[in-house]
Amino acid sequence: MHDPDELLSRRQLLGTVAAAAIATLPAWHVEEARAQTPPPEPKSPNDRPGIALIGCGGQGRGDAQLAKRFGDVVAICDVDEHHVGNAAAEFPKAKQYRDFRKCLADKSVDVVVNGTPDHWHTLVNIHAMRQGKDVYGEKPLTLTIDEGKHLVEVYRQTKRVFQTGSQQRSDGRFRLACELARNERIGKLKHVLVALPSGPRAGPFSTAPVPGWLDWDFWQGQTPAVEYVPQRCHGTFRYWRDYSGGTITDWGAHHFDIAQWGIGIDRSGPVSVHGYELSSPIPGGYTAPADYCVEYEYANGVRLTCVSTAADEGDGRTRGTPRVGTLHNGVLFEGDSGWVWVTRGEIKASDPSLLTEPLPAGATRLYASNNHMGNFFECVKSRKEAICDAEIGHRSVTLCHLGGVSMRLGRKLQWDPQQERFVADDEANGLLAREMRKPWGYDAV
Repeated sequence: MHDPDELLSRRQLLGTVAAAAIATLPAWHVEEARAQTPPPEPKSPNDRPGIALIGCGGQGRGDAQLAKRFGDVVAICDVDEHHVGNAAAEFPKAKQYRDFRKCLADKSVDVVVNGTPDHWHTLVNIHAMRQGKDVYGEKPLTLTIDEGKHLVEVYRQTKRVFQTGSQQRSDGRFRLACELARNERIGKLKHVLVALPSGPRAGPFSTAPVPGWLDWDFWQGQTPAVEYVPQRCHGTFRYWRDYSGGTITDWGAHHFDIAQWGIGIDRSGPVSVHGYELSSPIPGGYTAPADYCVEYEYANGVRLTCVSTAADEGDGRTRGTPRVGTLHNGVLFEGDSGWVWVTRGEIKASDPSLLTEPLPAGATRLYASNNHMGNFFECVKSRKEAICDAEIGHRSVTLCHLGGVSMRLGRKLQWDPQQERFVADDEANGLLAREMRKPWGYDAV
């Protein structure tokens, strides 16, 4: 899987990274961003869009709190009565809904904040855009690659403003790391390492009576109908393949977005993928991969390695995956003359001058946003594309799904990023979509 000499050099490099001094965002980069993106201003009381929050769990309510600076929360919707009650306490003037279709038919709603579980993202987003709403949609954007293709098609047809909730795009540290990679300040980019937290391995779990405050059938939506298991719902839903893909779709959607931004290929994708599931699920427990390593290759020669950090514990499950050491949950760009590591709250480089010396006037500058929700609402007003639109969000989560398909099949796969299909592989292409449980579908909402 890995050349021993390459492993040794990477371990030495990562040890160096772990020991490097943490650098704050340099003043020159802050000033450039301020010049490009003046602070978003709230609209006047007579010019504030009506916001609907669909999916009122903690993430959704947090998004709505950010959104209310720029508009008025006029509607809240969830199939969980407790979630609706919590949202009503925060937004007491909002109308309450249990069915998102009725919520989207509300003429006072201009903008949708979609904080539903992952398996509901696509159908809610598509219906919202068809109803003429602009959408802030949480990541991971889709449950399958086929869903992403349908979503992008509707996005292009309706010309709605769409912002994927990959807020790292609006963090100056991540933008600086990508600009350094794109401008070859670390030399020619050779390799990108994405380090993610591992997922839980737990179970078996027992069924339980459906709580009276939850519409379990509606919550399951398009996914196969099963008996209620508390661990399938809410905070731990993402560790079941029925509803998500584990940490590779959760955190991976964030960091793959940054990786492809830095590679300069965020509207396309790799040409091959080879995923390794490094631990087996416990029967009757969570079904999404917990420990894994996935390798991608791009047509321009750049390689990307994604590894869960628990696969670094020396427990016999690593099968030669690169040791991450104290690095976890971030992105490392490796060039032939240096490196830059970025995660939330910090950025490091092989040479401090990479961060402190300004880029020249003619250097490539990336789309600058200092406020992810603010960027969305500014685009609602201007009708320009948001910093992380539907196509970018789809291409980022595609890497997550490619890794999942390769892990399920246990072999390397060739990918055509233009056609968005596996090359001469009917078995793999059969996993690009999932059958949706009736009555749900792309047009049946």
